[in-house]
Amino acid sequence: MDKDVIGIGDMAMYVPNPKIELAEVLSMRAAEDPAFERRLRRAIESTNQVSMRFPEIWEDPVTMAAEATAAVLQRPDRSGGAAAESVRYIATGTETSVDMSKPISSYVHGVVQRGGTPLRANVSTFQVQHACAGGTIALTGVAALLNAAAVPGETGVVICSDVARYETPSTAEITQGAGAVAMVIEDNPRLLQLDLRTIGLYSSDVDDFFRPLGSVTARVKGRYSVDCYNEALEAAFLDHCQRRRATAQEVLTKTDMLVVHVPFHRMAVTGTMRLLERQLGLDPAGAQQFLERVRFDEGIEATRVVGNTYSASAYMSLMWNLYNRFKTDGEKIVGQQVLLASYGSGNTMTVLGGTVAPSAPEVISRWNLEKVLQSATAATMDQYHQFIRSSTYTMDSGAVSDGSDVPSGRYYLSGIRDDGYRQYERAPV
Repeated sequence: MDKDVIGIGDMAMYVPNPKIELAEVLSMRAAEDPAFERRLRRAIESTNQVSMRFPEIWEDPVTMAAEATAAVLQRPDRSGGAAAESVRYIATGTETSVDMSKPISSYVHGVVQRGGTPLRANVSTFQVQHACAGGTIALTGVAALLNAAAVPGETGVVICSDVARYETPSTAEITQGAGAVAMVIEDNPRLLQLDLRTIGLYSSDVDDFFRPLGSVTARVKGRYSVDCYNEALEAAFLDHCQRRRATAQEVLTKTDMLVVHVPFHRMAVTGTMRLLERQLGLDPAGAQQFLERVRFDEGIEATRVVGNTYSASAYMSLMWNLYNRFKTDGEKIVGQQVLLASYGSGNTMTVLGGTVAPSAPEVISRWNLEKVLQSATAATMDQYHQFIRSSTYTMDSGAVSDGSDVPSGRYYLSGIRDDGYRQYERAPV
């Protein structure tokens, strides 16, 4: 075995069921303040978003992370408990943690164990924070740890889980969302081989986006944040090219799938087109043709109806890219080149390359991403108001759910103790 080949072995996605249409949000806000309607309507049109998903009252970033983790470790092709027993690291990337000390991955380790997944005690659980880029930093860290390990066959689980929330009413309200992605990281990966040697990096200390201590909503400077994203994307991409000892044209020409962080649909499109225009000398029509060649929109279309999932955003896009490409290319997907750009406000950008692994068709054939979108249930305005009032984030203590309102087999927040400790369970199957 070549331990220098590290990457993603499998992935699983979880998105909460409640969905609110942005047209409904617009109608509500217009009735409250007619003068605000034009601004909000323009914001919806400029983002190209349609709807958003948000958690049930008994869900939070821990429960979503647990759902995705259990799913990726309990698939029939994972040889029963063998996959879970090989896990050495459980790392979370998030910007909406539920504890100022204890990582989400520690909570997930415990509740998934109690739910029947045989994770060992001899693991390291930790968390990485840098806005939406935490998951990528965790991924590269776990990959490096596995590469350095003396024991072959050990794996890691990297989880991206977030709830995107903003002040309401505001034009940022329409870019909320929630979801999680869990990835198995392994040597000789079955899904995507990563080139850790040529990772492109860029960081800058800016205030485009932040969430002050004690606040459950983020502060964002919309136009400035877009500019920071664009600048960081280009700088990290050029760093990646330099480390590959290749020109921008050579790298982009060899790219079959282009994956970026997607705060909202149009931001991903315009930021990528800017990169193509500046680095390849293309006009807007030529940049659009490039995006059509790599079928860029197939990876970001789901964002329009799910919303912003922060750290999970780029990896949801990666899953949709691989899934849609496999449906048309089948076995020919093997060997295709992936370029992934992960942004975190405040800010940092990571650009890394990957190659679709020989076993990828078998892995992807077991995914059912349509089910993720079909799971949506139309939320009432009362449910939406309950979400934005953030009761389970601001409450000091109390019961949240006894499990009677939780679907069979799902992970849920059962309550918050008097001392503030959060308690999680799995509903009976």
